[in-house]
Amino acid sequence: MEVILYIAAIIAAIGFLIFCVSVGMTLISLKPILNSLAGTLSGIEGQMEGITRETTSLLTKTNSLAEDIQEKSEQLNSVVHAVKGIGDSVNGLNKSVQQITSSISTSVEQNEEKIAQVVQWSNVAIGIADKWKKRKIIEQANEAIQDDVYPFEAAQTEKSKRKWGRKK
Repeated sequence: MEVILYIAAIIAAIGFLIFCVSVGMTLISLKPILNSLAGTLSGIEGQMEGITRETTSLLTKTNSLAEDIQEKSEQLNSVVHAVKGIGDSVNGLNKSVQQITSSISTSVEQNEEKIAQVVQWSNVAIGIADKWKKRKIIEQANEAIQDDVYPFEAAQTEKSKRKWGRKK
């Protein structure tokens, strides 16, 4: 029985030796992979430092832009309030114009008959004035014709007298 224990111990020792050799070979084969991985991680670490610097720079610029936008937003608020005031003024003006228009419309409706009479009388007056002007023009034309006719008749009578040899 003892022999079986020794044989079992030897088999266990051989198995442990094979295990250790295989682990050692695995670790030796992993060494270049781990070295490559360490180099890659060093490169990534350098890139992360660059990214960190760029991110910090971008964050600083973003903060300054946010402050600038905040200032401009406050300035724009004052402009918006001013425009609102102008809008309120225009609305007030529109209300005033509507009130004036409605009051004029009301007074026109109340005085509609009087306005119609004034229009009729003004048309009559314009018609009379036009007739008077036409009559005056006709009278002036008649006077001009009469003034021109007499010298013509006198010249005709003198010429005709001369033609026939008559003397006055």
